[in-house]
Amino acid sequence: MVKFERFTLNNGLRVLIHEDHATPMAVLNILYDVGARDEDADKTGFAHLFEHLMFGGSVHIPNYDTPLQRVGGENNAFTSNDITNYYITLPAVNLETACWLESDRMLSLAFNEKSLEVQRNVVCEEFKQRYLNQPYGDVWLNLRPLAYHTHPYRWATIGKELAHIENAKMEDVKAFFQRFYHPANAILVLAGNVYPEQALPLIEKWFGSIPAQPKPARNLPREAPQTEARRQTIKAKVPQDSIYIAFHGLDRLDPDYHAMDLITDLLSRGQSSRLYQRLVKEKGWFTEVNAYISGSIDPNLLVVEGKPTANITMEQAEEALWAELKALKDELVPEPELQKVKNKTESLIVFGKMSILDKAMELAYFELLGDAGQINNEKDQYLQVTPAHIQQVAQQIFRAENSSTLIYLAVNDELE
Repeated sequence: MVKFERFTLNNGLRVLIHEDHATPMAVLNILYDVGARDEDADKTGFAHLFEHLMFGGSVHIPNYDTPLQRVGGENNAFTSNDITNYYITLPAVNLETACWLESDRMLSLAFNEKSLEVQRNVVCEEFKQRYLNQPYGDVWLNLRPLAYHTHPYRWATIGKELAHIENAKMEDVKAFFQRFYHPANAILVLAGNVYPEQALPLIEKWFGSIPAQPKPARNLPREAPQTEARRQTIKAKVPQDSIYIAFHGLDRLDPDYHAMDLITDLLSRGQSSRLYQRLVKEKGWFTEVNAYISGSIDPNLLVVEGKPTANITMEQAEEALWAELKALKDELVPEPELQKVKNKTESLIVFGKMSILDKAMELAYFELLGDAGQINNEKDQYLQVTPAHIQQVAQQIFRAENSSTLIYLAVNDELE
C-alpha cells in the first residue's frame, strides 16, 4: 500500500506527499500534462525540445546542474506523446534546493537565442542519430502515420520531421511554454524521507507565489475506426528483413486495458512465451519476435514485430504471426499459462514500489489519469483478468481490417 497526502495550492498546483523513512533520500517529481499529442501538426517536436530547454537555465539560476551537484543531487527527464516528466533525487536534508531549482524554471525559464540554438542542435543531432541514421530507427516515423490518420499520435515524440525543430522560432517556443508549463498544468510529487508538515510549507514557499493560469483545454481529434488493412513496404539498408503489424487497441482507462497488456506478455515476455517458443525455438523461422503496447493514454497501438530468418519468405513470416494471433482468438488460454504472466507482472509492480523514484513517478501518472490512489489497485486489476477476458479482447483487436503492416526489406549497396 502506497500512502500519500494530497494538497492543491491556490494557483492550481496539485501536490502529493509520500513518506518513506527507510531511505535518507527524497525525490521531487514534476509531471507536466503536455506531450507530443498537444503540438500543432506543422510544429512538432516542441514537447521534446522543451525537455532539453528546461535544463538551459532560468532567470535566477543560469546553471541548473551546478547547485544540484553541490548538494549531492541528480536529475533527469523524459517526454512521451502524453506527458513531460522531470525529477530530482537528493538527500532529503537538501530538499529546499530542489524546490528552488524547479520553481524558478517553472516561473521564469530563461529564453535566449543562444540556449535555443544549442538545444535545437542537440535535438536535431538526436533526430539524425537515433531515427534517421540507425537501422530500423525510422520505424515509428513510418508506422505511426500508417496507423493514425487523424489523432496526433500520428507523429513520434521526436517530431514529424527534422525541419520542424530546425525552424523553431523564439516566439513559438515562448508561446508553447506559457501555455503548458505552469502550476495548473503540473503535478508535483514529493517522496522519501519527508514529513508533510515540514515539506508542504517549503512547497508553498517556492511554488505558491507562481501566478495562476487556466489549465489549457484539450480537444484532440478522435481516430475513426479503421475499416481496411493498411500496408507499406520499405527497402532500406537494414541487417535483415523485418515486419511490424500494428493494431488499434484500447485507451489507458479502458476496463480491458490490463487484459490487452497481458496479451502481449503471453505472446512475448520471456523465452517461455508463445512467439519465442513456437517461432524462434521450435520452428526457427524468426531470429527475434516481440509484442508490446505503446502505453499511451489515448487508444494504444498493440504491435507484433519480428525478424524472419533468411530462408523464410516474408509471406511465410506474416502468416506465422497471424496464426499465433488467431490461436488467442479461437482458444481459451490455459489458466497456468495466464497465471505465469500474471505472476511476472505482479512481481514487477511489487518491486517497483521499492524505489521512491518509481513510486513518485507512478503517483504523478495515476493522479493525471484521475486518482493517484489507483496505484494501489493496479496489481489486482491484472490478477482479475480471466482466460475468457483474454479471448474477448483478442477477438476485438486482432482483426485484419484493424491492422497496419510495415515491412522492411533489406538491400545492400551492390543491389542499388
